[in-house]
Amino acid sequence: MSAERSDGAQLAVGYWAIGWVTAQFASLLVISAAGSGSDGTDIPIPLLGVATLVSWSVLVVMLVVFSRRVGTGSFLVDFQVSAKVGDALFIPVGVFIQLVTVPLLYAPLRSLWPDTFSDARIQDNARDLVDRAGGFSTIVLILMVVIGAPIVEELVYRGFLQRWLATRFTRIASWLVVAGLFTAIHLRPVEYPGLALFALAVGAAMLVTGRIGAPIALHVGFNAAGILLAF
Repeated sequence: MSAERSDGAQLAVGYWAIGWVTAQFASLLVISAAGSGSDGTDIPIPLLGVATLVSWSVLVVMLVVFSRRVGTGSFLVDFQVSAKVGDALFIPVGVFIQLVTVPLLYAPLRSLWPDTFSDARIQDNARDLVDRAGGFSTIVLILMVVIGAPIVEELVYRGFLQRWLATRFTRIASWLVVAGLFTAIHLRPVEYPGLALFALAVGAAMLVTGRIGAPIALHVGFNAAGILLAF
């Protein structure tokens, strides 16, 4: 089957790289066309939502093209798109990781480097978004963070990259590599410990269940708890 072709993993990395760069460029183009800065601190939430939707659209198109040219042609099969009612149990797991496990992880780091790993610095990005929200903007922000990001990011990183790297390497190796990549691309070093823990958790959910529904549910719980903390 084409899903088992020997160059599937290399092609997946290439498609992802092109898709990611194109998505970033498309997002910046939307923001620049609207006359806003690109540093993310002064972009209105509705505009940020449009730019993010454009970048996500690029990534989804990339997945569709990959499926047709490299995979079986079935989006559902190629990216393990399935879910069961029981996957909803992963939502509280995500909440637990955000509210309990991540703070425990940062506790020793904060004791050693209190300024670097202060709560204010760790939550700075989320609180900046919340501070700019209000009314309709709050709805847009919640839809982006709690619904859109979990679906698109899990499709790209767990359903696509983790699944296809495993056609070349072991499932454990692909899990670890994608977790590291997912952490690095967020470009927020102070958040790396928590992001790495989270990335390992959603990757493990994919390993255990073989369904994209589980990591999406965990991601929803994690992000929902995080945005509530920022309010």
